[in-house]
Amino acid sequence: MKLAVLKFPTLEHDTSVVFEVWDPGGAQPLNSHPRSFESFFFLHGSGTAICDGDEIEVSAGGFLVLPPMSQHRIVNRREYKLYAITTMSPDDGFAALIESGVPTTFDEVDYEMFSCRAM
Repeated sequence: MKLAVLKFPTLEHDTSVVFEVWDPGGAQPLNSHPRSFESFFFLHGSGTAICDGDEIEVSAGGFLVLPPMSQHRIVNRREYKLYAITTMSPDDGFAALIESGVPTTFDEVDYEMFSCRAM
């Protein structure tokens, strides 16, 4: 999984915006946020969102909001990448956690996907 912070939280707006990429077979670990709503707008691909034991299929053009305290993860069981723009509100340290992690590199397809959607 690859993450890039596009907008860091500020004192006025405690929300972060992140570009996320799940490689084929990729997933994040089951996680939860005590105070934050996490929203995903899926740009390309499809996958499965798991929230408190329930599963829902997600795909390009779809929007998903996960509530605080939910146990959740997104899994890409497909042979192609899954892309999303994610917001975390309040940020509650999410952007800092991403920035403190292991640096990652985006490939040409990732950059193309982002630049096509950023227009």
